[in-house]
Amino acid sequence: MTTVLLADDHAAIRAGVRMILETATPPCQVVAEACTAQQALQLAGEHHPDVVLLDIRMPGNSGLSAIDDLRKTGAAVIMLTSFALDEYVLAALEAGADGFLVKSAEPAEIINAVHGVTRGDAVLSPAVMRTVIDRAVRTGAPGASSSGGIPATPPHDQPDSPHHAGDSPTLLEPLTRREEDVLRLLAEGHSNQEIAKNLVVAESTVKTHVSHTLAKLQVSSRVQAALWWGRHGERA
Repeated sequence: MTTVLLADDHAAIRAGVRMILETATPPCQVVAEACTAQQALQLAGEHHPDVVLLDIRMPGNSGLSAIDDLRKTGAAVIMLTSFALDEYVLAALEAGADGFLVKSAEPAEIINAVHGVTRGDAVLSPAVMRTVIDRAVRTGAPGASSSGGIPATPPHDQPDSPHHAGDSPTLLEPLTRREEDVLRLLAEGHSNQEIAKNLVVAESTVKTHVSHTLAKLQVSSRVQAALWWGRHGERA
């Protein structure tokens, strides 16, 4: 059973999402609830959930500040927030989130997202993925600041940084032709299953290519890899 940690400072939101997940088919198990980013990190270290549903704005540090450390516990991180502004989406994904949902999402979307990230898929529709990549390409947006806070101004008003995730054109090793094919389809918003069908290979083979590609790009999530491809794919 997929285990989930809910991190949101509104108890009513947590209760609603818990009900959605625990009554799903198949159900998910909510192992802990947090109302701050710091508490989420503590509970993730104790319970090691498969997935963390994380709000952006909570008391103290923003949810963005916790993404990297949460992923180090082995959890996939989905931002579940009221803020659907492009700069917040991009900041969350640049910070390493595996997906982004708004709280107005249908129950089925939330359930599918949780199960999707456990399979290694990114939780963004192709349209949203394309919008985010296009925005990153146009602006060179740096996403989250080094302190993990929400940008005070839209990314296009901030200076670019050579250190933010997914923006370095330097590869540890050149991508193979098949890795480029997989990365291109990934950047178009396709799931592993869809990529496997498109390339006529096993889904396990796609997962292996994705893993190798992330290592070569020195990024930690497939969304960051997609952003890298959006910026540098023509020159890779």
